Amino acid sequence: MLKTILSISGKPGLYKLVSKGKNMLIVESISADKKRFPAYSNEKIISLGDIALYTDGEEAPLKDVLTSIKEKENGAPLSIDVKKASQDELRDYLSEVLPNYDRERVYVNDIKKLISWYNILISNGITDFQKKKEEKELEE
Repeated sequence: MLKTILSISGKPGLYKLVSKGKNMLIVESISADKKRFPAYSNEKIISLGDIALYTDGEEAPLKDVLTSIKEKENGAPLSIDVKKASQDELRDYLSEVLPNYDRERVYVNDIKKLISWYNILISNGITDFQKKKEEKELEE
């Protein structure tokens, strides 16, 4: 599921991949407005399925971290206000969800982005971070 959800540098929010064109992608905002527009190859576009957080051992895929947050919050949006929370509060929260995250390579801005992405996904009904379709493809 997270493979088709995209983050585009310089644009707020998250986007769903709708179609691929020549030198561009057609994306749709997953927020309420559902606005569609082209995203060009010169923009920094990354799939949430390709993101991982640094840990003391191997990297933790974003889908695992989002699932841990969902379990901790019982599927509800986070109550932490990203703009008002202190750096220590944000780091403490991440250490509850991912105890072995690398405190030197995971910055506070990364934690803020993680929390805002989680809230956007949950508020738009995207709650299945471990897609069964991906598991079937791996088995085949």
